[in-house]
Amino acid sequence: MNPDTLLAAATQAPATADPNPEPQTEATVRRDLALLYRLIAHFRMTDIIDTHISARVPGRDDHFLINRYGVLFHEMRPDTLVKIDTDGRPVDEGDEDALRVNAAGFTIHSAVHMARHDLACVIHTHTADGIAVSAQRQGLLPISQHALRFHDRLGYHDYEGIALELAERERLVADLGPHKAMILRNHGLLAAGTTIQEAFVNIYYLERACQAQTRAMSGGAELVFPSPEVRERTARQYERPTAAAYCQRVWNAAIRLL
Repeated sequence: MNPDTLLAAATQAPATADPNPEPQTEATVRRDLALLYRLIAHFRMTDIIDTHISARVPGRDDHFLINRYGVLFHEMRPDTLVKIDTDGRPVDEGDEDALRVNAAGFTIHSAVHMARHDLACVIHTHTADGIAVSAQRQGLLPISQHALRFHDRLGYHDYEGIALELAERERLVADLGPHKAMILRNHGLLAAGTTIQEAFVNIYYLERACQAQTRAMSGGAELVFPSPEVRERTARQYERPTAAAYCQRVWNAAIRLL
């Protein structure tokens, strides 16, 4: 699929969620993952050629799609995504440069994908606000509606250096627990989802929560905290049965920005 076709398909997305979503194939996942990369660029959550977004190939627990190393997020296309195995090695044969990936960068993703087969997509970012909150001892504070989406539903993983050691994967998974989002201390953010659409919603609102926190704390004023009961009730409201449909509506609206 060429870039013009990709963008045309994006701008023709329906305004409402489809009650009968299309079957997931490698082609549809490639399309949506390329769009997700571009959305992350649009919302300024990139770090030049570092950080990654990965998605599971439908029907496989050992094959994933990830960016070709060196391609900027706003340039991503379905054919610039590389299919890799659990060790970050390209599955298909071809030109070495076209199949080049940052295998070390897949360490974090592979940990989640191998342990959490319910998650189809994993996003890792190094934004200024995400890093700032990751360096604060108290972590994400329950001071905004966006933050309450993750109340008691957010993992924390202590920094161990650049994630090159495969032995770290076990600790990453243990710290993530049953959640779909995690703060990597002194490093950045991680968000995942059962679909690419859900993963996008999770990283978007986690990033917005971090932005709100850094700005609220910068003024030095005393912060207001909702009661524990309100925090839990709000988090549960985000888990309503229509959550999947909401993620699809957000996605349909967001890709029209492209």
